[in-house]
Order: sequence, then C-alpha cells, then structure tokens
Amino acid sequence: MKFRVGREALGEAVAWVARALPSRPVVPVLAGLLLEAGDGLVLSCFDYEVSARVRIDADVAEPGTALVPGRLLAEITRSLPSQSAEFTAGPDAVSLTCGSAEFMLVTLPLEDFPALPEPPAAAGTVDGGILAAAAGQVVPAASRDDTLPMLTGVCLDFDGDTITLAATDRYRLAVREIPWAPADPAVRAAALVPARTLADAARTMAAGVPVTIAYGASGPGSQAAGAAGRNVTRGSGEPRPAEGMISFEGGGRRMTARLIAGEFIRYRSRFPGEFGCRAEVSAEPFIEAVRRVSLVAERASPVRLAFGPGVVVVEAQAEGRARAVETVPAEFEGDEPVISFSPHYLLDGLSAAAIDAPARSADAPADGESPRQPGGRIRIEFTSPAKPALITWAADPVPAAGEPDAGGGAGGREDPSAAAGEPDAGGGGAGGREDPSAAGEPAAGARNVAAFRYLVVPLRVPARA
Repeated sequence: MKFRVGREALGEAVAWVARALPSRPVVPVLAGLLLEAGDGLVLSCFDYEVSARVRIDADVAEPGTALVPGRLLAEITRSLPSQSAEFTAGPDAVSLTCGSAEFMLVTLPLEDFPALPEPPAAAGTVDGGILAAAAGQVVPAASRDDTLPMLTGVCLDFDGDTITLAATDRYRLAVREIPWAPADPAVRAAALVPARTLADAARTMAAGVPVTIAYGASGPGSQAAGAAGRNVTRGSGEPRPAEGMISFEGGGRRMTARLIAGEFIRYRSRFPGEFGCRAEVSAEPFIEAVRRVSLVAERASPVRLAFGPGVVVVEAQAEGRARAVETVPAEFEGDEPVISFSPHYLLDGLSAAAIDAPARSADAPADGESPRQPGGRIRIEFTSPAKPALITWAADPVPAAGEPDAGGGAGGREDPSAAAGEPDAGGGGAGGREDPSAAGEPAAGARNVAAFRYLVVPLRVPARA
C-alpha cells in the first residue's frame, strides 16, 4: 500500500473517525483505525457498537489495507506540517512521511478486525444543517447517567414528513421538530439514538448537504429487515420502537450506532396546554445577563428571575462571598412574578431557543455592523415557582396570559391529580425539583407547536420580598 494525501483533508478525516474509537476497548484491535487505499482513501473504525467511515481523495500508487493505532494516528496528524503526507505499508508497519517528519506505526492484526456493518434500508433524507442545529438544541438535555440508558439517548420520532427529536434527564425536556423527506410517508417509528453518537454525527453535517438516515436491523438481508424494523404503528397510535442499528450518511461520511433498547417516554403529554404567566425578553441581552450573573452562583444555587413593570431582575449569590444583580427590559403577564432556575439548565434552554433566531433581517446592516434580529425574543411561560416552565423562541408579540398561543405551548392538559408544589413521589425530582413527567395527557388533535420547546423544572426556593 502506498498513497499520498493532503494534510488538511487527512487531519479532518482522522479526527472525525477517531472520535468514535472506544476509550477502553475490550480487545486491543478495536482501538485500530482501518486505512483502505483504492479509489481514494477510506478511513474507518468499529467496536461492535459504533462505526465511523469517511472517504477522501488521495493519490494512490499501490492499493492496499492496513490497521494502525487510531488515537496515535490522530495525535500525529494534528502535529504534521502543512505539506502532503505519504503513507507506505510494509509487512508489519506503516511509515508516514510529511516534509521532514517521519513516523513508523506498527500495524495491528487485520484478520482480527470486525467487518463494518452494512447500513439498513434508507428511511429518508434530511438537510444536514437542519438536523445538526436540531441536535445541538436537544442533545444537552440528555442524561449523562448510564444507570438509566434510556435517558442517555435522543428519541428520533418519525411521523410522515416530520422528525421530532426529544431528550430528557428528568429535570428538563427538550423537543425539536424538523422536516424531512421519508422514503415511505406512512411509516411511524421511533429510534432511541445515543446522544453522543448523534452529536458526533452532527459535527460534520452542513446546510444544503442531504443526510440519509437508515434504521432497523443491519447485516445480510438488511433491506427487508430494515423495513420490518420500521413497521408503521401499534394500536395506540404510538410509534413502534426501531431495533438494531441507525445510520447517518452524507458528504462522504457515514456513522452507524446500535440503538438503545427500550421505549422513550410519551414526551408530548408532558407539556401543559396553558400557563398562568408569560414573559418575553430580548434574547441576546437576557442571555448575556444570565451568563454574567451565573458567575457568582454556587453549585445548586439558583438564578432568580423577578419580573416587574417592564423589566426582569436577574439575581444570583454565593452566601457570604458574592452577589450579582442585573436588570433587563421584559414584558410580563401573570400573577406569579418570581421564579428560580438552575443556572446551567436555564442557560442551556435559552441558548438552544436562540438557535431558532432568524439570521438577518431584510434591512440587514452593512458588513461590520451587528446584525439585527426582528422579533428576536425568547418566551418564558410558567404557572407557579414549583411547576415546570416552558422556554421557546417568540417571533410574535406576547399575547395576554391565558389566551391560546399560536406559536408557543404544546397541546396538553395539566394533570389535576398532580398537586402544585408537591415533591415528586416517584423519586425523579431530586434536589427539590419536580419531574416534568408529572404533567398530564395531551389534548386531542393539538399539533400546532413551536419548532423548539424546552420544559425545565424550577428550583424551589422561598420567594423573597
């Protein structure tokens, strides 16, 4: 094997594939990165759970295949000079020459490396930029606690020409709807994807580049098995959980992952249909104010929002050490003017909602000036300081509290059996927070919702005068 490849293209490809390598491989060969030189250069890895594959252009003098230590190759390519890199494979090693730098990598046994899984039958395509933005909004809400695997994933709910992404860690629930082009519009299914895998796949997705999604069984006969895994619906109208693998492919890159077994929560029923209080704030100044004030908040300390006539006072403190207060213009309707949140959870929701902001207005300023965002406001809706609050992007003027919201809350009724302010009896709302799952069942036929919704449990702290 002998080929020459550009340093920049090689570095990007190796770095992307290396992110899928296991940190503690069960057997050493699974830490290998496979180099296949033929029609260009293909780099890949697979540990029986996640696989990554990318093809780049290369000047191939002698086709061949070699398995080299993946993380070591990634470290080397990051430090190479800005010149073409030349690879030459010997019986037991691969030499890498780039300018005056020379490296020799001992190869791993190729015969022990598992074959990469074949993707299931394609389920449809989606714009890479849209999917990447949606993943960026939803992934932060997934749990990092491996003791509950279902909560570490992002649910991809396929329903006609819409994909709904949803993730929760019990204290917040992020949901985003995006359009896509399904191979079969009648398919109704849900795939529970590891959050890290979706985030890694989204890193290289670009606007205007179609990404093909495939899910279901993989391997021999995957076309039929994949279709079976996407079977339409059960009698309840809920999506059938997909099984096996999921694949994201676009722009010469493909990532596959084993789906998380189990059924995701019925997230649509978690959103109340009405809120007693509604506030709107300009996105950028409010996010910056919360970020600055949060600097003094201790672990588990809240950021307190106190709404007054035309303003919101953002406050946080570390007892006996520091206190921060900032005032931001705001519109507010309701009779519960004070609510407190975890700084981390609040900033995650605000930043994710701001991704829905329009890029530039029709009367955008000249280059070098700050772009204006018409309707650049975030909406916060809540009923009491002890019930989950909803954060969305608000493009329209704020309606009066209690009126139906055409762009905000999802259609659902609050469970009358859940007493406001009582702790979660199921153990989910640790730390004085109520589990969003305490909300009620969805209202019939309600589908007019904001593209992104973030339901977050407040911190229950006594309101100060």
